[in-house]
Amino acid sequence: MKIFFDTSVLVAALVEGHPHHARSFASLKRALGNGNEFLVSSHTLAELYAVLTALPVSPRISPGMAGRLIEESVFRRARVIALSVTDYLTVLRRAADSALAGGNIYDALIFMAAEKAGAECLLTLNPADFQRAGPGENGFLQTP
Repeated sequence: MKIFFDTSVLVAALVEGHPHHARSFASLKRALGNGNEFLVSSHTLAELYAVLTALPVSPRISPGMAGRLIEESVFRRARVIALSVTDYLTVLRRAADSALAGGNIYDALIFMAAEKAGAECLLTLNPADFQRAGPGENGFLQTP
């Protein structure tokens, strides 16, 4: 199964004290299991770094630690999906046509990457944001 991860699930999976850690970590382990493919967008790598280094946890996650954590836990294990310039234009057109505004454009980019990868599901802790971002089929958006 091709399982695409939103940043929200990766943050929860990687930060032990996160309220959704156990179920997000279990989803990550499942994606790494036999017969499954762990997918992320290239945009997610940057967003994950930004969130981890700004999280109000004690002790703080240093930039160096965040970089290592992302490289070892995500980059080396996932198939990273990059969007082309044409993909960006498609996302912008979809956003404009559906009156999508503000930061929801970033969810739309992740949604497009999941579509491009042929993902069977997109795991997120905020499915309502993604419902506005793309026309996913029933069951495509899932929470861990």
